[in-house]
Amino acid sequence: MDPIRRAVVQLSRLPGIGEKTAQRLVWWLLRQPAELLHELAEAVVGLEGSVQECELCHTWCAGELCHTCQDPNRDARQVCVIERPQDLSAIERSGEYRGRYHVLHGAISPLDGVGPDELRIRTLLARCSDLDEVILATDPDVEGDATALYLARLLKPLGVRVSRLAHGIAVGTEIEYADRVSLVRALEHRRDM
Repeated sequence: MDPIRRAVVQLSRLPGIGEKTAQRLVWWLLRQPAELLHELAEAVVGLEGSVQECELCHTWCAGELCHTCQDPNRDARQVCVIERPQDLSAIERSGEYRGRYHVLHGAISPLDGVGPDELRIRTLLARCSDLDEVILATDPDVEGDATALYLARLLKPLGVRVSRLAHGIAVGTEIEYADRVSLVRALEHRRDM
């Protein structure tokens, strides 16, 4: 196969990269110095074998424990449960959360063949004896809600506080443009002032 076509095909396998974007990336790469191409290739190949799941929270890291689990300034009695490692970065950007994390690596989705046994739930339950609170930060969709409900039913009998991220109308949204589900959730999760 033509090397340009081969590169386009491989790049278009990445999430969010269609064929046109892959072509633009290949044309850009062809204009770069060979050193950059080699560094990029080495970085991608270097992922294999040097990145693993954190033994405690299951995010991706280069050692046995990630930097968050190693940080003595984090509140080890509070765990935020998320679906994917990239969700950790999103929550960290808020600057508000100072606890630790637990990555499930997915959500319960029977239609996709993903049940509780495919997620990192057993290790979450094993951590509960040392926790005061578990914050369920799964996506606000059918799978995320099902996962949060399933986890809440497992966690509450263990005596740990279980909370869920609030859902509703996004900041800056005009109510007339909010979708029905967001409005329903905003009304359901309203709070006293």
